[in-house]
Amino acid sequence: MKLFEYMGKELFAQYGVTVPKGRVVTSPEEAAKVAQEIGSTVVVKSQVLSGKRGKGGGIKFADNAEEARAAAEEILGMTVQGYKVETLLVEEKLQIDKELYLSITVDTSAKMPVIIASAEGGMEIEDVAEENIMKKHIDPLVGFSPYLGRETARRLGLTGPLAKEANKLMAGLVKMFKEKDAELVEINPLVISGDRLIAADSKVTIDDDALFRQKEAPVVEERTETEKKAHELGLAFVELGGDIAIMANGAGMAMGTLDTISYYGGSPANFLDAGGGTGMEETAQALELLLANKPKAVFINIFGGITRCDDVANAFLKVKQSREIPVPVVIRMVGTNEEEAIKLLSENGIEAYKVMHEAAQKVVELAKA
Repeated sequence: MKLFEYMGKELFAQYGVTVPKGRVVTSPEEAAKVAQEIGSTVVVKSQVLSGKRGKGGGIKFADNAEEARAAAEEILGMTVQGYKVETLLVEEKLQIDKELYLSITVDTSAKMPVIIASAEGGMEIEDVAEENIMKKHIDPLVGFSPYLGRETARRLGLTGPLAKEANKLMAGLVKMFKEKDAELVEINPLVISGDRLIAADSKVTIDDDALFRQKEAPVVEERTETEKKAHELGLAFVELGGDIAIMANGAGMAMGTLDTISYYGGSPANFLDAGGGTGMEETAQALELLLANKPKAVFINIFGGITRCDDVANAFLKVKQSREIPVPVVIRMVGTNEEEAIKLLSENGIEAYKVMHEAAQKVVELAKA
């Protein structure tokens, strides 16, 4: 279970990690009040379970209470990466001298926690060169040691009082990771601000299988609005952030389609498993979901077993007749009643492919056009 940023920071504070002054709010009036209490420039941050909030307009700066109120009015209710913004975090704007990266997660191959640290913070850790990343395992039988803290501080380029503070900070994070049954504890960026180390952001994930032990853990709804609608229809749907909407029948087929799209340089917008025996009405509703996310192209990949290809073709034609489809659609169908399906589509001016990689290559080309 993922936690919102403010929830992660509340845990950080409990374990001795310094966080910016601030408070979570749910209205513009509260935002203005918190900004006035802080008394300096503040940052108003949408609380959604997604990154890229700044690019989506979900983070704004305010020099006074009235600007904080206006920023809150603008952000509350908007949608960021598929999530509706219902809460905000208003906190002090930090003086940033340098940004670092620090996290603890589980190395499943080594079967033990691992500290990941980099002096190049503020960006996705995947974008940092491998030689600039430190990875140190924490032996569960030994636990965290001051030596490990000093080694991590050294790799982060910290000396003197900052190195001592980093050692204390990491000891707190390791304790939190263990006691809260976390899968991930991440600070990015960890900011050097004068003579302090401050967690400017937080990403914390609790192991779902350990929630029975975490009686005080909050309940967080992780699904986006679209994912909730898909769940109500009985469909497996996950948003991925790309621009090619994908509908396939069966989890294996859906995953194979994602891989093929990626192989040809495309970026999947979602994972939608239409199921093995989805009816025409449900299929039509699934297509509506795909189009609601405004992709650049749609790829329908059906292997007809229990699912009949002509049912899917009829569902697609039903949607096409009832609404304008503003993006290109590529269809690949093979299996039960494929000839009937291809004839239906052909009569309506739509070409259907029988080979997956040819169709995947085509939809990637169309999405990039």
